[in-house]
Formats: sequence, C-alpha cells, structure tokens
Amino acid sequence: MAEATSAVPVGVYPYLSVKGGKAAIEFYARAFGATEEYRAYGDDGERIMHARFRVNGGAILLSDDFPEFRGGAEAPPPAGVTLHLEVDDADRWWKRAVDAGAEIVMPLADQFWGDRYGQVKDPFGHSWSIAAPVKK
Repeated sequence: MAEATSAVPVGVYPYLSVKGGKAAIEFYARAFGATEEYRAYGDDGERIMHARFRVNGGAILLSDDFPEFRGGAEAPPPAGVTLHLEVDDADRWWKRAVDAGAEIVMPLADQFWGDRYGQVKDPFGHSWSIAAPVKK
C-alpha cells in the first residue's frame, strides 16, 4: 500500500463505491495500470473507508459500500456514468482490461469521429470507455 504524498488538490474526482474494495483496487491495477496512493480502512479493519489511486495520470477515489450508513440498503448498481480513458494506444489498453476480466460492452473499433473507441464494464459494475485517435 502506498503512502499519501499530498492532499487531494481542489478539483472534481470520480468516487467509486464498490462491494469488495480490495479486489477492486487489484483489478484496476491489472486492467488499467492503476497505482495506489492511499488506503484507510473502516472500523471493521476489512472494508476500505477511503482510497485514492491513479489511472493514466488521473486520480480516482474509492470506498467499499457501507449499507449501514444508508439504513441497511444495498447500493444500486452503477448506472449513467462512464469513466473515459483517453490513451496513447487503445488496443494495448483494451487488451489489458479485457485480459484482466473487463466485460466488453461495445467492441473496440475505428469510429466515424476519428477515434479508436470501445466500452467495457468492470467486475464491480462500472463502465469505462477507452479511446485513442485512429492511427494513420
């Protein structure tokens, strides 16, 4: 586990809530080359209360789901948001994500707007798009 090197700068950050935070961070490392910067556990010592990691230069925040903070209700499946990765080599990033267990939602292909683009869903229900300009 990496030590925090600085406070999170002012900005907007995706904050993922998952069931299985430890496994999620391991998956993001395999699938997207994530590097962990910080991790703190809840009172139970098992679930992640707060973590920060970087993917492709951007910070992402994560915690385990804590249903007890919502009266015991499980969090609904993630919907309506896609985390977009603009990368140097879409094929390389795509292969790594799929090999790590990401589910293909929209196959990677050259698109009419000039990107090589596709979408995957991670094992925790979050949607990711991967894109790079079409190589000429």
